Formats: sequence, C-alpha cells, structure tokens
Amino acid sequence: MPMISVCVFCGSRTGGDPAYVADARTLGAELAGRGWRLVYGAGDVGLMGAVAHAAQDAGGDTFGVIPRHLVDWEVGKTDLTRYIVTETMHERKKVMFMNCDAVVLLPGGAGSLDELFEVLTWRQLALHAKPVVIVNTNGYWDPLLDVLRHVVDQGFADASLLEYFTVVADAPAALRSIEGAIKG
Repeated sequence: MPMISVCVFCGSRTGGDPAYVADARTLGAELAGRGWRLVYGAGDVGLMGAVAHAAQDAGGDTFGVIPRHLVDWEVGKTDLTRYIVTETMHERKKVMFMNCDAVVLLPGGAGSLDELFEVLTWRQLALHAKPVVIVNTNGYWDPLLDVLRHVVDQGFADASLLEYFTVVADAPAALRSIEGAIKG
C-alpha cells in the first residue's frame, strides 16, 4: 500500500488553550508513527510548527507548501522532507490538496476556515471523496458546527453537507477515523 498522506489545516498561532498545541504535537507524532506523510502549510510557527516538529522528531515524512508572500511571516520551515514555495494562496491549497489522501482540521483562524470551506465546497460539487476530519479540541469548533447546521436548516445546503466531514474529540481519534475511511 502506498504511503498515506494527510493534509493538516491549522493555525499559525497556538491559541489560548494548551490542549491545541498538545493535539497538534500528538497528530504529528502519530502520523509519523503510522508511516504517514504530513502535508501542511510549511509554517514553523503556531500549531503548524508544532505538528511539523512533532512529525519530524518522530522521523516522519513532511511535505510543506507555502506561498512566497508568507515565507517570512509564517517563517517557512525549509528543513522539511519536501518544501514547495508557490506564487499564491490558491496554488498552495491546490498543491496541498492534490498531494493528500485525507484532510484534518485542527483549531485555527480565518485561513483554516478558508481551507476547510474550499474542500467542503469541492466535496459538495463531487470533485473529491477524501475523508475530512474536524478535530474539535475542547469544543473549539462547536460554534462552526452550529453554523453549518444552521446553513442546512435554513435551506442553503443539502443535509448531505453534514456528512462530508467527521467530528472527533482529539488527534488520535482523527487518525483512527482516517484509517477506517481509507481501509473501509
């Protein structure tokens, strides 16, 4: 079986709850422990840096993609297994998504939401069927999940939208969910 690659969307900041960093580190270490590749935004700060450092420390394969204008801001992590600099954010998302088998969303901000909504939209349009897992660390994504249900309840999306992702409580559950979806 070829290596499984997991795209992780997450914050370039650490947030206010130490559990966010703990989940990012656990995710990176467990990806490496399973022999899976981390695909992410190539930043060396925030949760991005935490997940990448943990994957590297555990001997994992890392694939980072960063747009040129963020190399300094997000401190491009150049010591990855593979480091790609794109011209635009759109290219970054495309390269990340094309090089993964599944997506995991950790806590993050507007950029993480943008990435999530793009892959959910692509799924709605039947452009992919990759597993998408939302890690709801300490209920961080509860308001987002309420909004998504509201969108469906108000008739702006079919109820199938809520079937395009799985919500789990922590990083280990995310990996078990992906394993079940890929091997299932």
